[in-house]
Amino acid sequence: MRVLAVVPARGGSAGVPLKNLAKVGGTPLVTRAVASCAAAGLIDEVVVSTDHEGIAAAAETAGARVVRRPDELSGATASSESAVLHALDQLGADPEVVVLVQCTSAFIDPADLDAAVSKVLDGAADVVFSGLRTHEFVWAVRDGAAQGVNHDPVHRPRRQDREPDFRETGAFYVIRAAGLREHGHRFFGAVAVQPVPSLTAVEVDSPEDLEIVRALAPLADRPGPIDVDAVVTDFDGVHTDDSVQVDQDGHETVTVSRSDGLGISLLRRAGVKVLILSTERNPVVAARARKLGVPVLQGLASKHTALSEWLRVEGLDPARVAYLGNDLNDLGCMDLVGWPVTVAAAEPRVRAAARAVLTRPGGAGAVRELADRVLQARPVPEEPAVTSRATLRAKGAPVRIGESLVGPGQPVYFIGEIGINHNGDLDIARRLIDVAADAGCQAVKFQKRTPEIAVPVHQRDQIRQTPWGEMTYLEYKHRVEFGLDEYTQIAKYCAERGLDWFASPWDVPSVDFLEELDVVCHKVASASVTDRELLRRLAATGKPVILSTGMSTLEEIDAAVDVLGTSKLVIMHATSTYPLPPEEANLRTILTLQDRYGVPVGYSGHERGLQISLAAVTLGAVTVERHITLDRTMWGSDHAASLEPSGLEHLVRDIRIIESALGDGVKRVFPGEEAPKSRLRRVTA
Repeated sequence: MRVLAVVPARGGSAGVPLKNLAKVGGTPLVTRAVASCAAAGLIDEVVVSTDHEGIAAAAETAGARVVRRPDELSGATASSESAVLHALDQLGADPEVVVLVQCTSAFIDPADLDAAVSKVLDGAADVVFSGLRTHEFVWAVRDGAAQGVNHDPVHRPRRQDREPDFRETGAFYVIRAAGLREHGHRFFGAVAVQPVPSLTAVEVDSPEDLEIVRALAPLADRPGPIDVDAVVTDFDGVHTDDSVQVDQDGHETVTVSRSDGLGISLLRRAGVKVLILSTERNPVVAARARKLGVPVLQGLASKHTALSEWLRVEGLDPARVAYLGNDLNDLGCMDLVGWPVTVAAAEPRVRAAARAVLTRPGGAGAVRELADRVLQARPVPEEPAVTSRATLRAKGAPVRIGESLVGPGQPVYFIGEIGINHNGDLDIARRLIDVAADAGCQAVKFQKRTPEIAVPVHQRDQIRQTPWGEMTYLEYKHRVEFGLDEYTQIAKYCAERGLDWFASPWDVPSVDFLEELDVVCHKVASASVTDRELLRRLAATGKPVILSTGMSTLEEIDAAVDVLGTSKLVIMHATSTYPLPPEEANLRTILTLQDRYGVPVGYSGHERGLQISLAAVTLGAVTVERHITLDRTMWGSDHAASLEPSGLEHLVRDIRIIESALGDGVKRVFPGEEAPKSRLRRVTA
């Protein structure tokens, strides 16, 4: 071994109790010192000399070898040289060069260590110490009088005309080991200085110094990958800017970031577990969590206790978990995990406890910034050796609808089709929105008509028996149609429940009506595939369009796609039979549509049960739409082919399980197989 780093780290400290375990940037000082040495290319091994069990444990976790220091070398008067020489004695063989590294310097650059070591290995010096270049005028008081130390007070040259002096920072000393043995102290022979930047030159000797380096940590620590298996976040002040708007009815709204939503989606896609914790029980939090498709724990007396239990249930190593917080009630959780992270402008004590301080504030991209750093640490997935059919399933660039990306590799976008199952009753509509939100849907869809245009002439005067009495079909369509007031309330309620909402417009005035409400996208009903005027108006909105293809030939779909374009198009395979018999589902058409149009393809189902919709997901459907109802026995044409609340909940749950089970197509041996493999395989390859 040519180069050994020794880090003296005793447990006693007069200025800052247990200073070497004090956290800077969420990491104990001793761990930071070990990490800097380990990152230096010329240092072969790192040893920590200590008399304290906690410091020893932290050092070993960081990858250092530990030498137990005896009591006589652990007092306040013991020199660092004595600790280094004792460590060398314990190791039994001296290296060529020993590097004395002090924990009190929190920001040691491995490149500076390598540069200093090179000077000794190359014979340019016997000792190299870290020094801060300075042009300061230094004074000393002698016999009560101030005297210039490094300058003549009578002739004070300009700063740029003076040669710099160097202040010893105490961060590190690179020493030829034989000379240390001979002289017993760190300075002898040819001494050189390794200049270090001022940001890294602060020594921690007092509580004030500790606060300074904690404040400097976000500037000194280079943002890098965060290698974790799970990300847990607070809500208020993290997903939001910590403010809330309250209307006259007491309803709360908050502001969130769309980029945060995409960041969460990317984490989930990469297999990173995500959890939201909140001390308050608030429907806004629940709605946002549903929108993001992640679990949430609310109304917690102790977030620390809840997080501990969640980690236990999920089988996660706390050291491989990141927690993103912003205020004092997050400190317990931050202390529990390996990567405590905070948003910009967090409470000072929270910043001090953080291993990483983000550059973005809560509600303005902080979650996305953390997600990006977590994803940096994850390997780029291998391209699977896929068959031609799997290649078809991968076709179609994702389309953004609201905050969701709809397409290959994204979570299935589930649409609860309310249609006209509200029967013209706003209260039923709200209850169906609740059903969709509680089940984990991303959106609900309605139908919008101008009855005088949408109802064929020959049907207008047909008599219908309805719950509201006998009336013409045209009167019935007016009876179940919502207007601006109802849809304004629907839009507000969907926002509160964290759902996208949109509708199938059946005529051009209905498109204009929905545009006034700024829906996130439009849906083309299967009956409207051949309505060129309607399609042209939808294309002119510039919004994403979901095209259902029931009762349509490929030639009719071709013509519709020619009008709509493909840049923001999602096609839905559908068969317009109510209810749909299995033999008419023809699910392989999903592959045909993917191959023919190269856009994301989903499935709109009208069957009874769940099996056909689940099979559609395995064939590559990127969105699933099902009619929903409070009760299939309710009056109306679509209720019988709709899902009741429990069925919807089970379908969404099972789709999420299938998403996880499908994997990436790369054949590998999973960790869970290792034990059976070693136990059962008789002949190895």
